[in-house]
Amino acid sequence: MSDETPRLHIDSDWKAQAQAEKERLAAKESARAQQPRSAPPLVGQPEHADQGDQGEPGEPGEMPPADFRGLIMTLGSQAMMGLGAYTDPQSGRVMIDLAGAQFAIDLLGVVEEKTRGNLAPDEVTEITEVLAQLRARFVHVAKMIHEQMQREAGNNMGMMGGGSDIAGSIGRGSGHTSPSGLIIPD
Repeated sequence: MSDETPRLHIDSDWKAQAQAEKERLAAKESARAQQPRSAPPLVGQPEHADQGDQGEPGEPGEMPPADFRGLIMTLGSQAMMGLGAYTDPQSGRVMIDLAGAQFAIDLLGVVEEKTRGNLAPDEVTEITEVLAQLRARFVHVAKMIHEQMQREAGNNMGMMGGGSDIAGSIGRGSGHTSPSGLIIPD
């Protein structure tokens, strides 16, 4: 065994870069803390660029912070997607996935239940409002689909033994549309 001790090489430039990054982040955080917090945007509406480093131009590839608000907005966006807020990129038609939307809404309900008593007042308000909006929209969309299917079933009663093409379209694979033009996945 040699008596040589390993030599440590400390990269002082790296330390300076790390310190500068730390100071830059601290300045951003203090600037964000000084800005008055506005009410959360309605689900499905684009967020404004005045929200700290979330999506600021000039910082490509930077993601928003992984925080409670991000979790709520991610699950809310998934629910809105299932409720037809976004069109299918291939067909350009509205895609409805009530089961997927219900799952995302139920997950938000679990988050609300499991975090009860541990949230800041603004977080409680946000999750409560998002859940109320999503649940109301879910009921509205489900009711609209039911009414439209009833109308179309009535219009098709005289065709091919009184059966409706709508019922047949629901059981087909994804990508098939009902006569209403909605894409209804399995």
